[in-house]
Amino acid sequence: MERDELLKKWLNHELSPEELQAFKQREDYTSLVRLSNSLKQFKAPEFNTNQALETALKNRNTHKQKNQWLKPLLRIAALLAICFCAYFYTTTLDKTYNTYLAEKQEILLPDNSETTLNAYSSVKYNKHSWSDNRDVFLEGEAFFKVTKGSQFDVITSAGTITVLGTQFNVKARENYFEVTCYEGSVSVTHKLKQTKLQAGDRFLILDGNYIATEKETAQIPEWLNNESAFKSMPLKNVIREFERQYQVKIITNEIDVNALFTGNFTHTDLEIALKSITQPMHLSYSKTNDTITLKRE
Repeated sequence: MERDELLKKWLNHELSPEELQAFKQREDYTSLVRLSNSLKQFKAPEFNTNQALETALKNRNTHKQKNQWLKPLLRIAALLAICFCAYFYTTTLDKTYNTYLAEKQEILLPDNSETTLNAYSSVKYNKHSWSDNRDVFLEGEAFFKVTKGSQFDVITSAGTITVLGTQFNVKARENYFEVTCYEGSVSVTHKLKQTKLQAGDRFLILDGNYIATEKETAQIPEWLNNESAFKSMPLKNVIREFERQYQVKIITNEIDVNALFTGNFTHTDLEIALKSITQPMHLSYSKTNDTITLKRE
């Protein structure tokens, strides 16, 4: 019998007594026995299939139970995060009001102070912080009736008006900054210089220059009654206001826009308003759709 075949039968315990006796006569028999005994010590652990399956199913169910408990918690956490973000966004967001050409708007502030916006103007404030800071940011023109309380600031790009409780008008447009006090007193800060106004006082900066003005005798600004009034005002400023009130474009290439105008015009009748400006200034006009051309007579 070949050596390899004999070795195979010995390892499988298939040798007959005669073959085993012959195998023991081999020179390497003792070494083979030692090697066989050593290999038997490296026996792999027994594997229980049923137990392994049971353990796997148990772990799966435990993981599933954890997920079932965790998913609702994650949903609640996400909902709370969304609510917090929405609350933070809405409470810190400024409230803004805008008027367009030929439009006015009355606004009630959180402390029952009142403001009325003239055409093509805007105000904004933060309702959430109002109890600590009564700050209103203004672009354009607005009239204010302020209830008494903590400091009230109207902030514009040209300056800041500070009051405790009064009535006043602020006009802050391009190259034009005017504050008129109608009741109480206000403090106007312009380029770090502070001026205090009493009832009837006006503060006017025109094209970067301070302009002395007469006492105001009216109880409220004329524009609240749909009329714009001017005293020794350059015609270019009168025309800009006219365009805001009537949504028109006025061509002034042939006239002197720096000529001073004193008078008023209504906001309710275009033809009457045009005559109120052109006749005192000895001008004529022509209309094409929404464009008006002014000419010398």
